[in-house]
Amino acid sequence: MIDFILAEAPPPEPLESAFFHEWIFPDGTLWTRFYRIGSSYLLRFPELADFEVSADGRVVSSWPFPGISEETIRHLYLNQVLPLALSLQGKRVFHASAVEAPTGALVFLGESGRGKSTLAAGFALAGHRFLTDDALLLEPKAGGYAVQPSHPSIRLWNDSKDELVGDDAHLAPAVQYTSKARLLSGDALAFCSDERMLRRMYFLGAGDTDQVSFAPMTPGEVLMGLVGNSFLLDIEGRESLSAHFNQVAELANLPIFFQLDYPRSFAALPAVRQAILEHAEI
Repeated sequence: MIDFILAEAPPPEPLESAFFHEWIFPDGTLWTRFYRIGSSYLLRFPELADFEVSADGRVVSSWPFPGISEETIRHLYLNQVLPLALSLQGKRVFHASAVEAPTGALVFLGESGRGKSTLAAGFALAGHRFLTDDALLLEPKAGGYAVQPSHPSIRLWNDSKDELVGDDAHLAPAVQYTSKARLLSGDALAFCSDERMLRRMYFLGAGDTDQVSFAPMTPGEVLMGLVGNSFLLDIEGRESLSAHFNQVAELANLPIFFQLDYPRSFAALPAVRQAILEHAEI
């Protein structure tokens, strides 16, 4: 459990010496700066909000910048801060989407723009309920790992939203840092609110192909891919890094990982979906 607090007092002003990491978009735009404040962590999203995360990841306080909506703060918390807080609790959290299939949960990982959300939406619109759009939480269970459901919404670029859902989309209020549409679950966009056992994890290719292909991955390839897609707040703590590496290495040895590539065409999505479902049955 995590306590989320909307603080009223001004946020602590970090010393520059407390800075230890930052996230920068490919175009050079600063997204987040990370500081240590005593035993806690301060995450600063410029012109949006500050979030303080306790050392154990169980308390998060937020200070919105003036004029920033409550919906924007909640979205930042759910999609960016919560997964990082869970990592402080020793959880396995990855940038990925996941959907429900008859054989278990199917997970899609890859660089931004590779189609994780579009695939999840396509499955959900076809009746295969989605479990998460962006932050994948895995819990070890007897016989494998369970995919935990996240919040019931999917973010799509407008072209994907228009092509897949059109004017019938049930949209959440806009947030102030992205032009992506946020589709809420409902009768059309089916959401799974119960955990599902993990069946397959697919790393998405670039889409420079005219056919669907699956290629098994070595544990080393999987390890590098999972580390690169991990939510991890304390990137300098030796104990937390070692524990996370051991968790990922154990996961990487499972025979469930494949490189998946397919043509990036909305018209091809039904065939891609069917090929993935058939592959997951093998």
